[in-house]
Formats: sequence, C-alpha cells, structure tokens
Amino acid sequence: MKPAPAELAADTWRLMFDFFISSNPQRSESLTRRGLTPNDSRILNSLDTAGRPIGELARQFNSDPSNTTWVVDRLEQAGYVERRPSPTDRRVKLVALTPLGLETQTALLTEFRVPPPSLAALSSAELETLHRLFLKLSPPTTDR
Repeated sequence: MKPAPAELAADTWRLMFDFFISSNPQRSESLTRRGLTPNDSRILNSLDTAGRPIGELARQFNSDPSNTTWVVDRLEQAGYVERRPSPTDRRVKLVALTPLGLETQTALLTEFRVPPPSLAALSSAELETLHRLFLKLSPPTTDR
C-alpha cells in the first residue's frame, strides 16, 4: 500500500533534512577557520554593501534586537561589517559588508556549495532528476 501524500512528503522532508544536517561538518569547518558561528554566518550572508538596519535583521531571523546587535558587534570587531548612518533617516544605523566581509561572504558561499561526496557519487541520471526537482521547489532567484 502506497503512503498518503502527506506521509510521503513528511518522510521525504525528513530524509532531505537529515542529509543536510549530515553535511554540517563541511560548513562548520569553513566557519571555524574564520572564527565565525552559524549565527554570524546567517547575518553575514544576509547583508550587502548597501546595508540594512539591525531591526530589519532581527525581524528576518526572529531574534531579539539586542542579540542581533551582539552578533553585529562581533562581525564589526572582526572587520566583516561596518555601521553607517542611513541616508534617509539619521536615527537609523545601517549594517553593511566591508570589502573583507564581501570577500568572506563570497568564499563561504563557494565553500558551502561544494557538493558532499555522497551527492557527487550519484549517477548523472539521478543528479538530473534531483536537479529538476529542486529547481521546481526553489523560489525564483537571480543567484543561479
């Protein structure tokens, strides 16, 4: 008897989630080499050189603004981000990537996107199927 679609979706998600979690050591190694935490990485990877208000970052990650400020302080001390005044509201400080932050963000994403050996071991047909399915699941983006 075939499982119900909801049950199959739940089992598929569990397998996908477990696969991504199992590849965490590869990502952790990249962060550890740079003295970064996963939360540092989340903030770093959500920024650009134009900048965003800390309050907006806190809302994006459903975090208390003081916790987000603490992470931004760490990133600023390391030279990855800088605070600058908003051109439209002097009460607001924007957090923006520095050249080192942009370089680090690019390097992290490059390293994070190296496929784990188990994925690279799939056949071309299996990879094509998986690729097609993930394209169908992915939101539209200009980063492909």
